Amino acid sequence: MLAVLIMLTPGHRNEFIDCQKAKVRIAVLPILNVKTRWNSTLELIERAYRLREFTREWLQNPKYAEYRPLFTTQDEWTIVKYVMEVLRPFQYWTLWMSKRHTVTLHHIITVYNDIFNHMDGVMRALAKKKTPWKEDLFFPVKLAQQKLSKYYAKVTPITGMLLDSAHILDSFQKLPSFRKWDK
Repeated sequence: MLAVLIMLTPGHRNEFIDCQKAKVRIAVLPILNVKTRWNSTLELIERAYRLREFTREWLQNPKYAEYRPLFTTQDEWTIVKYVMEVLRPFQYWTLWMSKRHTVTLHHIITVYNDIFNHMDGVMRALAKKKTPWKEDLFFPVKLAQQKLSKYYAKVTPITGMLLDSAHILDSFQKLPSFRKWDK
């Protein structure tokens, strides 16, 4: 809501950029979400996190006093930061795979292993926590892990032999990837 308000008029945008002058080299505006790409949501969250102090300063203008309750609290920013840490590996692998100009089939098992290891680590860490927001975050992360498992299950039955064969042919990755499944 605040991002939309800041971008609503040229005057709002200019006032927001003025908050950043002499504090950052290049002033920026919040990013509005793009529905078709999940990583744009992560970029939106990261930009909002970086701009949080400027947003607070912008809201100090008496014209925007009615919008101050919309500003994210410090506890909410802590949650946002944690969510960003959970999502960054997904962004890394998404961008890494999409930027490759070569065959990536033999990397799929390694990528899924790394993503599952990351999700397992997040789940283990959250399971031990007693902070209410971390307990609340456990369930959505668990659902995300289940969705990831469904995606993986759809890839492996039909193309499992093809993926395994391509992975086995990659002499650098085959042994470490399959050792996990030996246990």
